[in-house]
Amino acid sequence: MRQRSSNGPLVLDIRPSRNYLFCSNMSDANDIKEKVKTFILNEFLPDSEPDELEDDTPLRSGGILNSIATLRLTSFLEEEFDIKVEAHEMGEFDTVDEIVELVCDKQ
Repeated sequence: MRQRSSNGPLVLDIRPSRNYLFCSNMSDANDIKEKVKTFILNEFLPDSEPDELEDDTPLRSGGILNSIATLRLTSFLEEEFDIKVEAHEMGEFDTVDEIVELVCDKQ
């Protein structure tokens, strides 16, 4: 169950929804997904309930991420997961699932 508690940290129920071919194991993919979702919720959807952000929610095309937010997310990914995201790759992800695949591919 996903919930936001005013007295505690954000709690996410992370269930695998895709086959992450490039992650060494599903645990890695779930850890990445949890960190990405938490970042997006805290930075770009602070007043939203966690269950409003699904693995396939359109981020850029749905208006959650604009160009500045995409740069902030990219910086987070590079710092958090020690990867390099090329400029042309920033436009290739539109969902949490696609972000997880990108990170898994680069690790």
